Amino acid sequence: MKNDRNTFEGRLPAQAPLANPYVPFQLENPTMYGPKEGLVRGTLFPGLDLPFMGMVNQEPRDFSPLMQLQSMAFGLQELALYLDTHREDKEALEVFQSYRQMYLEAKKAYEQENGPLTLTSVDSDRYNWLENPWPWEYNCNGRE
Repeated sequence: MKNDRNTFEGRLPAQAPLANPYVPFQLENPTMYGPKEGLVRGTLFPGLDLPFMGMVNQEPRDFSPLMQLQSMAFGLQELALYLDTHREDKEALEVFQSYRQMYLEAKKAYEQENGPLTLTSVDSDRYNWLENPWPWEYNCNGRE
């Protein structure tokens, strides 16, 4: 609906149908996809892999160093969300710590080769954030 100030505000119609959300309950020690497959599937946990209208995203991705970092960061975030509700799951915490260590090592190696990924990775002696090509600048990165 449009109000007098020429802006829009959201209102439900008088007979609006209600949604019925469903949130699956996640059990302790669930099976997990690896970070690469989890990134493609949209979750690390097969029990939460509920494709929209049965359409499964299985398209393989080019596993470049940047994609490796992205999949590890995704895995870390998924595990952090799981650990928010399952703090006592020691196995998940061990996997989280393992992924974290692998991520930090891969990030350090990537940044030594390609420059900083985040502002917190900028060299302390000079500001070099904009010196290197961005990942999507293929021609500058030697890719066509």
